[in-house]
Amino acid sequence: MELVLGKKFRLEVWETVVQAMAVGEIAAFHVDKSLCTYYPFVSKTLRDVSKPDKPPVRSHCCGGSFQSEGTGYEDLNKLVEKPQDLEFTIELLEVAAPNEYSKESWQLTEDEKLKEVPKLQIAGNEKYKNKDYEGAASTYATAIGYLEQLMIKEKPKDEEWNTLNSLKLPLLLNFSQCKLLLGDYYPVIEHCTTVLESEPGNVKALFRRGKAHFAVWNVEEAKKDFERVATLDPSLKQTVQNQLKTINEAIAEKDKEDRKILQGKIF
Repeated sequence: MELVLGKKFRLEVWETVVQAMAVGEIAAFHVDKSLCTYYPFVSKTLRDVSKPDKPPVRSHCCGGSFQSEGTGYEDLNKLVEKPQDLEFTIELLEVAAPNEYSKESWQLTEDEKLKEVPKLQIAGNEKYKNKDYEGAASTYATAIGYLEQLMIKEKPKDEEWNTLNSLKLPLLLNFSQCKLLLGDYYPVIEHCTTVLESEPGNVKALFRRGKAHFAVWNVEEAKKDFERVATLDPSLKQTVQNQLKTINEAIAEKDKEDRKILQGKIF
């Protein structure tokens, strides 16, 4: 496990004891029960996370919840009912300074999240250039997540919200392009639609959503998107005509196959 000092970890005594250790040391600490109140909760969380056969289950973390629902582990339930002194054996594997590791979202301040967004966008662009579309999509998704965490604290359509949204839209388009290339079409439709809610005339969003609609056989929606693209950007008229031709040919082929299937059947 990783322990981040100074972040009000539930079992504060662990923060105290590891600071008395050297890297590579294994030490045992006898801890008074008064300092182990939250150990059943911490242990339950760590055990649930380590289970390979099922995802962690979110639950209430208060003592009252444990008393009524239990922890799911008999030994921990006994500790909740009857607290006692505990002995922890700890091996200190590594120590990293704050600037030496990648912080998780919950460790970042709002300012830090905002500063990370352009860095993540550049990193995502580099992965995209190298055709690492999975990696790029994941990096863009992290940046989008940071912005959404900041936006939820603002009133929609206010100046601060609009500023954050303007940073989010190009990331959504980049993410959608990665998903389109990966053949994961429904996220493309979803995120391009989000872009179009703010920018109804965004040609990239319309074109990518049109391709995704066609890929999942929403042919009428695809046609509407492509026709809208041609209206907004006449320079893409030939490209749109090629897309529409492909759609019409696919529809004709499907109709032909359907007729073959129905031949000879009596209803």
